[in-house]
Amino acid sequence: MTGRQNGTRRAAWAAVVVLGLTCGSVLGGGAARADDGIDKLSAQQIADRSRDALLSVRSVRLTARGDLGGGSPPTTLRLALDRDGNCNGSVDLGRGQGSVRIVKRGDAVWVRPDADFWKSQVPNGGSAFAAILQGRYMKGSASDPRLRGLAAGCDLDTFQKLVSDNANNDRGTLNKAGKTTLDGAPVVPLTRMRDGRTTTTYVAATGKPYPLRITLRGDGADADVNLSAFGKPVPTTTPPPDQTYDISALLGRTSAPV
Repeated sequence: MTGRQNGTRRAAWAAVVVLGLTCGSVLGGGAARADDGIDKLSAQQIADRSRDALLSVRSVRLTARGDLGGGSPPTTLRLALDRDGNCNGSVDLGRGQGSVRIVKRGDAVWVRPDADFWKSQVPNGGSAFAAILQGRYMKGSASDPRLRGLAAGCDLDTFQKLVSDNANNDRGTLNKAGKTTLDGAPVVPLTRMRDGRTTTTYVAATGKPYPLRITLRGDGADADVNLSAFGKPVPTTTPPPDQTYDISALLGRTSAPV
């Protein structure tokens, strides 16, 4: 059910982050300070420091919107996630395909699909699930095969590993634009052309050089990823017991596919 499809969507958005940050080998120079004059560095040096900064952070808030091309509908992700595997947010599949609320603390995962999700993603039996749940969350273990894709996509380590594993992917031309502002914050835009698409990463020009926004344009793609709340803890609130339904118990009450 939700695990494979939504895990794939999150993996696709993770790939956008990777495209924005894998601009050559990691130099290991560490994060720039406010007085480092990062805009005076080369495009490659800025890219390396930005990637290092993201790899060092323990938590982040990620908001992604748009169309990744390939005929997929515009999707929206809003996730707060950390390296301990905690996560809180939602995935909207777009075009009436439904949305899913996600909460993860340690090994426990709660998911709450809406009515449109059940209708579009589980046409054979989705209405039975919705009737039983009555707006409650499904709860299960992160190791449950039905939730494993969701759990993996809700872990900051997943994104950071993708970035690290692709650190030597330097195809395309990397260019640096002059310092500008993004939502009032000074940034340095880095642009790379690759496979008919243009990826632009807006790197913070003061403080640690975090990537604040990554855009993907061309070849059917029109997407934006915003990163914020670096180091801010993921909300700890979890759904109360009276608002949850054990996923194994749910499957015992219906033969609808999951």
